[in-house]
Amino acid sequence: MPESPHLLVAALGGTIASTADGSGGVAPALSGAEIAAAAGLDEIWPDLRTDFTQVAQVSSANVTLEMLLDVAHLARETEAHGIVLTQGTDTLEESAFALSLLNDSGVPIAVTGAMRNPTLPGADGPANVRSAALTALSPQARHLPVTLVFNDEIHDPRHVRKAHVSSTAAFSSGPVLGAIGWISEDVVRVPHAPAVLTSPFARRERPEAIAPVALVEVGMGEPAETFAHLAEAGFAGAVIAGVGGGHVAEHLVPAVTRLGAQMPVVLASRPGAGASLTRTYGYVGGEIGLLEAGLLPAGVLDARKARIALTLALSFGLDPAEVFAQFR
Repeated sequence: MPESPHLLVAALGGTIASTADGSGGVAPALSGAEIAAAAGLDEIWPDLRTDFTQVAQVSSANVTLEMLLDVAHLARETEAHGIVLTQGTDTLEESAFALSLLNDSGVPIAVTGAMRNPTLPGADGPANVRSAALTALSPQARHLPVTLVFNDEIHDPRHVRKAHVSSTAAFSSGPVLGAIGWISEDVVRVPHAPAVLTSPFARRERPEAIAPVALVEVGMGEPAETFAHLAEAGFAGAVIAGVGGGHVAEHLVPAVTRLGAQMPVVLASRPGAGASLTRTYGYVGGEIGLLEAGLLPAGVLDARKARIALTLALSFGLDPAEVFAQFR
């Protein structure tokens, strides 16, 4: 007799768990079991075994890498065949990417959330949990350590980002790549499944502390003092989201170069799609000179994901250059 499907639902809070709190707004309060109850999972698998773990009960902005390390530990310890992780959407893309680097358990994790809280008509949480459960338990996605599942679409954590403040179709892997798959009629299809990279963080002991890494987006007329303050603030590293393909204004080059001599600095592109440039622009402040000065290219990672990768590299004591070589 085939083994009954076994699912672990791990919850971190977020809009999907939020109810009225007396302030006139909502706040996270519902458990993972309460969230999953409306997803109709027993309609798909009458013999489904489901475990629930409340990792935290926080808003998106309060999710931490420490919590995600807890989730990765759960994945190593569970006997479940797949995991659904629910949390707020504001940092969902960062959680998905971090877990794609940390999950070495062989148990797939599908992360999801909701744009409409359970008090609103048309709340999307139950449908998203249903799709995430289907993905986490699907043979089609079993080889993928982590997926972000939202609005019946399946996304690669390396490329997905929240692209709208309030739409239920808030997540996009565009404009070029798109979703790697979708769910329709409770059937998972993953025709564009990516190659799975071997994570440099696999099978390593949990770090004792999380290294502080700054993220700075460069804008028009950015003051050089921004980078001087970073150097004085005790950061272990920094990510700069440069304009275009990874550029800064000419007057910023001395400050950026000095910062790169003091700590690992990753140069990302402000648009966030495509790959940061490495050998196109030679003017002062262009990526050629900045990389020659010692900055590291973010490759295909946007600035937020580059910050996650640099933070983990420094926390685990790995060479950032070797870590980012995987994303060029």
